Amino acid sequence: MRLFNKVAIIGTGLIGGSIAGDIKKKRLAHQIIGVSRHKNTLTLAKKIRLIDKGSQDFGIIQDADLVVLATPVNTILNLADIIVKFIRKDCIVTDVGSTKKAIVSKLSKIFPNYVGSHPLAGSEKRGIMNASTGIFKDSLCILTPTNNTSPKALKKIKDLWNHLGARVIVLSPDTHDRILSFVSHLPHVIAFSLIGAVPGEYLKFGATGLKDTTRIASSDSRLWADIFLSNRKNMVKSIESFQGNLSRIKSAINKKDEETLVKILRKAKGKRQILG
Repeated sequence: MRLFNKVAIIGTGLIGGSIAGDIKKKRLAHQIIGVSRHKNTLTLAKKIRLIDKGSQDFGIIQDADLVVLATPVNTILNLADIIVKFIRKDCIVTDVGSTKKAIVSKLSKIFPNYVGSHPLAGSEKRGIMNASTGIFKDSLCILTPTNNTSPKALKKIKDLWNHLGARVIVLSPDTHDRILSFVSHLPHVIAFSLIGAVPGEYLKFGATGLKDTTRIASSDSRLWADIFLSNRKNMVKSIESFQGNLSRIKSAINKKDEETLVKILRKAKGKRQILG
């Protein structure tokens, strides 16, 4: 089922490339265009048939009926002022930014048919070489419309993510950022902090537990610094919540209070089991 005629993906990395590949595989668009700063990225994206055409010039997006901004948060904010000069007024614009408040606030004022998206999929890896079709299947995608969002554009974006296999949930930008600060951003803070706390000479003894717990610390450092700072107030609150819990564990260990320690660990285990 074709949803769009020409789709332009700005940022053909892991997520952007995967979106392009799924749209092509499912024949949801007549043509898929990739835009990247890096010529090698576009060459590879064409070679592995994720896009039909690619360019480093934004002029290629001028007749697209869907533009997907698949770049880091601050880049999305900066790109908005640039691409508005190239796209049609009836073009639907969405993004895949990991925080939404600042993006939605700006882009909803610039693009009449803007709908904020955040697919909760991917990995700690990045780049077009790690793009893969099917990564959105059975995943969750959060949409963050406002009171002024075009119902037609919202339906189109819902249909897109549903066709890509994602389950769509609608949240306000504020609610999205508050929740994600705990369930996505805080785990990355902890993983970075944990591996940073381990003395380097001990790492050779690290086994499955350490590797599993710190896997996401292999994520791109600049991208995550961007995410943390763009959600600063919520991040501070989620970190303080973690510090409070860690302090309770520390106190129980210091006091040799096994009963309290077991209660804390048992409660945490019950929460973890909810995730499946």
